[in-house]
Amino acid sequence: MRKFVAGSLKNALTRSSQRNRALSSSQSRFFFSSAPLLDSSASTSMADSSSSPSPSPSSVTLQTINPKVLKCEYAVRGEIVTIAQRLQQELLENPGSHPFDEILYCNIGNPQSLGQQPITFFREVLALCDHPAILDKSETQGLFSADAIERAWQILDQIPGRATGAYSHSQGIKGLRDTIAAGIEARDGYPADPNDIFLTDGASPAVHMMMQLLIRSEKDGILCPIPQYPLYSASIALHGGTLLAVNQAELANFLKHLIAWNCQRPTWLRLEVGSWSSVPYYLDEASGWGLEISELKKQLEGAKSKGITVRALVVINPGNPTGQVLAEDNQRDIVEFCKQEGLVLLADEVYQENVYVPDKKFHSFKKISRSMGYGEEDIALVSFQSVSKGYYGECGKRGGYMEVTGFSADIREQIYKVASVNLCSNISGQILASLVMSPPKVGDESYESYRAERDGILSSLARRARTLEDALNNLEGVTCNKAEGAMYLFPRINLPQKAIEAAKAEKTAPDAFYCRRLLNATGIVVVPGSGFGQVPGTWHFRCTILPQEDKIPAVVSRLTDFHKGFMDEFRD
Repeated sequence: MRKFVAGSLKNALTRSSQRNRALSSSQSRFFFSSAPLLDSSASTSMADSSSSPSPSPSSVTLQTINPKVLKCEYAVRGEIVTIAQRLQQELLENPGSHPFDEILYCNIGNPQSLGQQPITFFREVLALCDHPAILDKSETQGLFSADAIERAWQILDQIPGRATGAYSHSQGIKGLRDTIAAGIEARDGYPADPNDIFLTDGASPAVHMMMQLLIRSEKDGILCPIPQYPLYSASIALHGGTLLAVNQAELANFLKHLIAWNCQRPTWLRLEVGSWSSVPYYLDEASGWGLEISELKKQLEGAKSKGITVRALVVINPGNPTGQVLAEDNQRDIVEFCKQEGLVLLADEVYQENVYVPDKKFHSFKKISRSMGYGEEDIALVSFQSVSKGYYGECGKRGGYMEVTGFSADIREQIYKVASVNLCSNISGQILASLVMSPPKVGDESYESYRAERDGILSSLARRARTLEDALNNLEGVTCNKAEGAMYLFPRINLPQKAIEAAKAEKTAPDAFYCRRLLNATGIVVVPGSGFGQVPGTWHFRCTILPQEDKIPAVVSRLTDFHKGFMDEFRD
């Protein structure tokens, strides 16, 4: 993580003010983004390097690569994780070298890396499809369930030449898209068209495809939640976007904190004068991370007043990193807002199976919009799904899809063209996406074992969520909203002033300081809230609920002991 200091921040603001003195107040804009500010010495160095030969034998330097890559950061695999990997190697080479015997990765939603077992039926079908020669062997009947064998034959018959190692149609294998469309229809109660389905290597490439389609320049805006999964800020940065300040008052307040810290910037942040492409809206922590339509309207009007064309609204439901599940009425308001404003609704629904509270249920935005009487001609909607989350947790298989509705035929051709650049998604991921949307049914040989595996995983996740939530709320100065869904908790930590001053001395954000100390003392890896965005002056961290149930007591014990010691050390 690069560092910038208060002096260089002030200098940059002064230089920006001088360069833009001729601009009217309506033209001068401040933004949040992800590249570092340059102090005067760095600027001089860059100027010198452009006028004199570089000593480097290569023409590829940090100054000559695509600046959008420099802007892009991804907090969940950032500095804290790099430290954790070093500590893990040290434990392997020198056991007992640290006050813990293992690293507990609570930083990322990667279930199987933490011991979750795959769903047997899914893996049986994948194995049979990958090696179809064994389908005709007599011993296969004793090793695999009859319905897995039957499903494998059905899938292979849909693949040209039964070749899972060959390229497929760029949108995905037609028969698998048929299966997924049928699964969507069964879930929602409304028809789905397989031609609307684009199979991708997880949901992330689908998000990138839509950003490529929608962002024409930094004058186009995407409404994104704060806190938000950094895929969106990273994708917007790669495609030319930046994150803007909500308003001048909030900017001034945020700058005050930056200057006070003299610290490393949050990973999603840059200050510059220019144009913006991502329009953040704040989720309301006090109401359980609710999405307020009034906040959306405020940010939309603010962007319009600066000449920004807002193209789309991103909604993550269930929420990441915040774990909330939207109420149906709230979803209806969101659909109505997008319809009235002509915005594309980008619905991240990859945690649709992860709902842990009895009073909330997942409803897709497509189901909501159709139940309101809105069809293809009324609202443009893109729904993302992935095999990486849910109860299946197949992150490494890289399977997912987007369902694209409400777009004209000529736009769909352009989406297909973008998909074609990547040739196709991997076949195993495509197969798995079809299985996720069409699991065993009552009467199938595998149904009872499938149901036991699914329900066991989801009920265990719910118990883990409650245990960690209760433990966090029992810590001094920590408050944590209920984990209604997804795989994460996002507690707020009220840090003593001495801890904030200590972070300032180390030139780092206070929540990153806390997370680093937690890692070095306990081996627990969490992600600072500044990696997701947060209200200025508040501090959080994201913690997954994924460590196996027998590991949770150790997580709670280590975290509790560390936090007590930390608060005692820095008590005001």
